[in-house]
Amino acid sequence: MKRVLILGAGLVTGPMVRYLLDKGYHVTVASRTVSKAQDLIGGHPNGEAIAYDIESDAGQARLNELVSQHDLAVSMLPYLHHPAVAKACIANRKPMVTTSYVSPAMRELDAATREAGIVILNEVGVDPGIDHMSAMQIIHKVQHAGGHVDGFMSYCGGLPAPEANNNPFGYKFSWSPRGVLLAARNAAHYLLNGQKVNVPGQELFTHYWPLDVEGLGQFEAYPNRDSMPYLEVYGIGDAATMYRGTLRNQGWCEVLYKIAALGFLDDQPREAAGKTYAQFVRDLLPGEVTQTGDIKTDVATSLKVERDSPVIKNLDWLGLFDEKPIDAPGGKISPLDLMTKVMLERMQYAEGERDLIILVHHFNASYPDGKKEKISSTLIAFGEPNGDTAMARTVSLPAAIGVDLILSGQIKATGIQTPVTPDWYEPILAELKELGIECIERVEAA
Repeated sequence: MKRVLILGAGLVTGPMVRYLLDKGYHVTVASRTVSKAQDLIGGHPNGEAIAYDIESDAGQARLNELVSQHDLAVSMLPYLHHPAVAKACIANRKPMVTTSYVSPAMRELDAATREAGIVILNEVGVDPGIDHMSAMQIIHKVQHAGGHVDGFMSYCGGLPAPEANNNPFGYKFSWSPRGVLLAARNAAHYLLNGQKVNVPGQELFTHYWPLDVEGLGQFEAYPNRDSMPYLEVYGIGDAATMYRGTLRNQGWCEVLYKIAALGFLDDQPREAAGKTYAQFVRDLLPGEVTQTGDIKTDVATSLKVERDSPVIKNLDWLGLFDEKPIDAPGGKISPLDLMTKVMLERMQYAEGERDLIILVHHFNASYPDGKKEKISSTLIAFGEPNGDTAMARTVSLPAAIGVDLILSGQIKATGIQTPVTPDWYEPILAELKELGIECIERVEAA
């Protein structure tokens, strides 16, 4: 029986564990909190839960030992830890799988990975992952028919299902909002009709447009980091448009833009001892704002919005205008961490609520005979009430299928890999379809 080591027992790991146990693998889940690992194993005779902390003094030595005892390692740890896991896998000649983007530190290990004769598969979740695979399947289909991809636009979002969309932000968290808030500071770059568009981080949320998704209504789309490298990754270097975007419910972009303008994305700790939320917010206001004593009026003046605007209502809903003392261990907290704290308190999924994953691709294709096509690919996945989230299924099942492809000997590749070739994407997408995760393709004349 082949043995799989899964490092990390976070909120998206469950479906992977069950899939691999059902496939007849021995699965070891290693987590700082062993009870989380035990919950995922669920008493299965081929499962094992162990306590492990990669950040402890013995973390690295223990990592090497754990990897050596298994046939493959999956890192569901934060991406900064992937290189350490990869080095242990290279030393022990054991393959590895992650759902994260290939970082420069991982890319540097390509030669060593090939020399060890192993494969390290990355970017095999939903975004990145299913987005790449479903895009490449269509791009290759167009190219094999002699066609040319003139433009590609892709949108992905993890959101509350419509019936759970019941707070003013139109968004909920299963885990810490910090990552979502940090991503709100990223600059973005994309290509539109032959023109490169550069969006500074502070302008990200002014740069959005509406997108209609059939059956679900209208959403806001804003650019997701740097789309330019995907011209090469996807083999469509001479396309005139390359855009990868994030989807949110309507109103998100304007509110996040103003939250950023107020200073709530700053991660430098500030004095908070003895202060209320309202006092902390007052301290963020620039000196030229004449303070009237009414916090809503003053913030509205600073942000150049009406007192009854959505951003003021949302900040009020979060409790940031309350004269309630801030609980800040050590007496200091950054605006970013305070926003993270209040969002996590008020924007979590309630029992029985479902999440929703939307992934939409739009292609423009042309052919030598003059024919032009508009091609769309749409994935809509809902979570199960009190069961697996759509996020957990769409992130961890592609990775689990990748594990099975490697350990069953169906994949012979070595080196740092992403699933952009048919040997990866064809079997993974086919198996996902069997599991109820399917991209629906439509083609119409342009």
